[in-house]
Amino acid sequence: MRLFRRAATLSALLLSAALTLTGAGAAHSAEQAATGYVALGDSYASGLGAGSYDSASGDCKRSSKAFGPLWAAANNPSSFHFTACSGAKTGDVLNNQLGPLSSSTGLVSISIGGNDAGFADVMTTCVLSSQSTCLDRVAEARAYMNNTLPGKLNQVYSAIRAKAPSARVVVLGYPRLYKLNGTCIVGLTETERSALNAASDNLNDVTAKRAADHGYAFGDVRPTFSGHEICSGSSWIHSVTWPINHSYHPTAAGQSGGYLPVLRSLA
Repeated sequence: MRLFRRAATLSALLLSAALTLTGAGAAHSAEQAATGYVALGDSYASGLGAGSYDSASGDCKRSSKAFGPLWAAANNPSSFHFTACSGAKTGDVLNNQLGPLSSSTGLVSISIGGNDAGFADVMTTCVLSSQSTCLDRVAEARAYMNNTLPGKLNQVYSAIRAKAPSARVVVLGYPRLYKLNGTCIVGLTETERSALNAASDNLNDVTAKRAADHGYAFGDVRPTFSGHEICSGSSWIHSVTWPINHSYHPTAAGQSGGYLPVLRSLA
């Protein structure tokens, strides 16, 4: 394990600099397709890690293989605006992504909150540092999720409703990163992996509660990603990889197989 941590140092340092935090249902989709669709959020919504990026999106890394464009291509809404951006926090959504929302918006999807909670720094700390340091950083992130993030999510969700009063809003969660006792023979300890999964569960719980309080649908992607986590042998999530900012983000298969079915069922 110590040898692995030394070998991972360079990747972890790069990661620190570059990682940014991818029946009734058919009736819903047909109804929302008659009006406009706006896809908001962070790197999991922009499709970082899935490839096929729109060069015009720059560092936002908007991918044609992200769940938003995939849903739009299949359902042909009257208009489609894709403003999700890699690295976005709640404040970025408020300041930069809500412009296309209007009274004609019929569907909004969003995944946000991971970057506010320090996703990139948590992962860098756990790859580079000792187990105890990793666990301390995870605990710090979870305290933020429970004490500060709810208020920030409230601001975003309220702003969406104010600008798109008739829209159906689908809030997408985050997958667990690791399959425990899986195929990985090097890397983080099982204790660290378990702590990171618990943090993902915590983030989903907080997000689901805020979404429900605003009358929004919450899309839990943990079931669709089950069996496709890192260390599963069939992962839909990048581990530490190159390009380094793809690390810990869904692959194209994760977007189409993990996220899209959940959005489709709730749209």
